[in-house]
This record gives sequence, C-alpha cells and structure tokens, in this order.
Amino acid sequence: MSVRNTVKSIQDIMRQDSGVDGDAQRISQLCWMFFLKIIDDQDLELEAMQKGYRSPIPKPFQWRTWAADPEGMTGEELMTFVNDQLFPALKELSGTAKDGRRRVVRDVFEDAYNYMKSGQLMRQVINKINGIDFNNLTERQHFGDIYEQILADLQSAGNAGEYYTPRAVTAFMADRIDPQPGEILLDPACGTGGFLTCSIRHMREHYVKKPADEQKMQQGLRACEKKQLPHMLCVTNMLLHGIEDPSFVRHDNTLARPYISYGQADRVDIVLTNPPFGGKEEDGIESNFPKHFQTRETADLFLALIVRLLRPGGRAAVVLPDGTLFGEGVKTRLKEHLMEECKLHTIVRLPNSVFKPYASIGTNLLFFEKGEPTKDIWFYEHRVPEGQKAYSMTKPIRFEHLKPCIDWWGGAKRKGRKETEVAWKVTADEVKARGYNLDFKNPHQVTDDHGDPEELLQQLVAAEKEAANLRDQLKAILEKALLR
Repeated sequence: MSVRNTVKSIQDIMRQDSGVDGDAQRISQLCWMFFLKIIDDQDLELEAMQKGYRSPIPKPFQWRTWAADPEGMTGEELMTFVNDQLFPALKELSGTAKDGRRRVVRDVFEDAYNYMKSGQLMRQVINKINGIDFNNLTERQHFGDIYEQILADLQSAGNAGEYYTPRAVTAFMADRIDPQPGEILLDPACGTGGFLTCSIRHMREHYVKKPADEQKMQQGLRACEKKQLPHMLCVTNMLLHGIEDPSFVRHDNTLARPYISYGQADRVDIVLTNPPFGGKEEDGIESNFPKHFQTRETADLFLALIVRLLRPGGRAAVVLPDGTLFGEGVKTRLKEHLMEECKLHTIVRLPNSVFKPYASIGTNLLFFEKGEPTKDIWFYEHRVPEGQKAYSMTKPIRFEHLKPCIDWWGGAKRKGRKETEVAWKVTADEVKARGYNLDFKNPHQVTDDHGDPEELLQQLVAAEKEAANLRDQLKAILEKALLR
C-alpha cells in the first residue's frame, strides 16, 4: 500500500470516530501519533549509530513498547492508557537544557489532546501508521510530500490560512537569500516550517558535503511559533527532514519579549518569514516596542523586530501585504527606519491570487540587507502565466513560474539588472517625496483608457435620473395593484 493511500485510509478511519470533529482536530490527532512514530524510528537509528544514546521518552511510553504490536492493546484498555498514562507522562517530562529532544516531546504534548473516543478505531489507525518506516528514505520523502499536502489541507480548517505560504514562494525566497551552513537563520513566525524546510533543502543541495556541514547547518536554525497546532506540525516537519534536535522551534510569541531586550547575542544572519498580517496583537504586546513603532498590527511589529535582529551585513526576505507599502502613520515611520538601516534592494510584487483560495490579497516579497541605507529599489512585477486568469487551488503558483525573476535577478551581486516591461527602478528620493509610500505601480503598463472624467460624470447623472424615473413608475404600478 502506498504511503499516500495509507494516510488517506487513516483519515477515513478517523472520520468514523465520534470524538474527532473536523479537519483541524483530525490533523492534530494525526500529528501527535505520527510524531511519536517518527521520533521512535529516529531513536532506533540513533541507538544503532551513537554509543550510549538514550531515547528522550521513558520506555513504557515509547511507540515500540505500546503501539508496535498489531495484536497489542485495544478498546477500553488502549483509551485508558493513552488518556491516563501516556499524555500525563509526556506533558510532565523534565530535563536539562542539554536534553533538547526531551524538551521537544514535552512542548509538543503540552497542549496536545487525544480526540479519539474509540480504542478499536485508534488501534486500526496505529496499525496503519506502523506500515510506514520513517527510516526508509524513499518512504520518508513520500511522506514528506504528503505531509505538505496535509499542511495545505489545513487551510480548509477555517482560520488556519495563516500557517501556510505556497511552497513555490518559500522555495524562491530561500533560493534568492542563499543560506549557508554556519549562518544563523531565523523564522520568527514559522507556522508549519515551510521556510525552514526550503532552507534545509537548499543548503543540502548546494553546500552540505560532509557531516560537519550538516551539523553546522542544524546548529544555525532558529524558529518560533505561538500557536500549538502549527508548532506541533513544524516540529514533526523538522524530524521528517532529518533534524535530530528540533528544540530550536520554540513554542512562544516572538513579540512578547521587549524589543529593547534583544541584544548582540540575539542577532542573526538571515530572516526568512511570512509574518501573520491582518491580525491584531493582544493588549500590552505593543508596549514592548518603542513609542514611535507602537501598533497592534502584527506584521508591522514583526518588521520593526526583524530590522533590530539582523546583524550588520545580515539579509532578509519577508512577505508583506500591499497595506504595508502604502500605509501611513506607524507604517511610514517603519519604512523610513527600514530604508535608513537597511538596503531595501528588491520588491517582488505578487498578484492577488497567489494565496487563493485562502486569501485574496496583494502581497509583496521584500528583500533587504542591514548595514547601509537604501539608495534605490528595484521592483519586479510577477504576472500570472499566459493563458491563465489567476492562480487557484487547482492551478497554484509553481517554482518555474518564478524562473523569469531568477533569470533577471543578476546573481548574488544583482549585477546587470535591466528595466523591462515587468521590472523598474525607483530612487530613495522618489520614495521620500511620496511620504515613504512604496506602492509604485508598473510604469511600463498601459492603464486602460476609461474616457473623459467630465463625460463619465454626465453619464452617471443621466443614469441616476433614469433609475429614479423607473423607481417612480414601479411605485405607481405597485400602488395601483394594491388598491384593487
């Protein structure tokens, strides 16, 4: 049975359980069960390879002990074990700072919940999961692709849209930022870990040649996610991608720490992120920031913090909505600060449909480097492929759609960039003259001729007059009809 069919059949079994209500609960349930199997498979491999290695999970609660035997616990006995022993034990795991994997298990189970009510159905699910060997690279890769599909499915679970940036966009951003082992890479609002996985893949393809490179790469990763479900999904995602100690993925709100307290030791080389936008932070969070940056708009606070966290020479790629480009007030002060502290060298403008069907909103990819002020900014307008009106669920954006932008980019030094029908350059002075409004439209695009405004106004007045006449006639007809 293929891995895809295995996952599908697990979801079908869960649909029969009265305790699991809807996609979000089903995915949460799936996730903690997969997590325990993945970490156990990884433990078996580490025990074979590292002398003296011990699993972070006590023996009675290891997957191999209670779940691996297909004829093992089931029914009421299994439910009692999971609810009264397994969950309490894993929620209360204690360990020192060195025990990264142990801390990961505790953090994952801290807010996890067993929704299933039927021990028989749970045994069926467990036996299906046992069919996947996460130490088999091919199976793991297949599962990795399916896992990404599960993450995409999360979108349909209501408010979960903020967890997921289209894979093509994260891969493009990682490719342009070009992270390398030894650099500290941070995603301060990591969701399910899309930027991390694309960065890991990029480094393994281009730079990881020996075990020391892999170690340097893993040690340089940093991430934070405040919501429980995406945090659990991200940690599982890291294990799937062969990360031995994913305790760098903190379950926390990056913005909850005072801006001023982020010092030299917190500086990073790279920030790759899609901060939640449109959201409002809880009361008091904005008071962690200097007066002139105080706002409850989440994306703005993240932008202020990213500029602070980059070390001189550090680079960032950030997804931001159109509202940030043209917004005023705090947004103006933020853009001024960004352009003074950093070289904002490229803004890639994406069409509204990139995040469809989860959000139809104009988004932009901002690329900047800390250390010297902005002199000029290149804009690149990404267009939907010919023959397609918009991106959609069935026709999403793909990495090859962004290839023309990569060809235009000009390599690591961005040399030889030329103005084209989709690329143009503006100076910092032009931006300042517009009050730091960065919403520059493509100057090469011929705007539709809608006619003379005076003439249009006269036509509107005439149309309104005619509508009023028709309304009066309709009223008269109705009155006559009612008097009969």
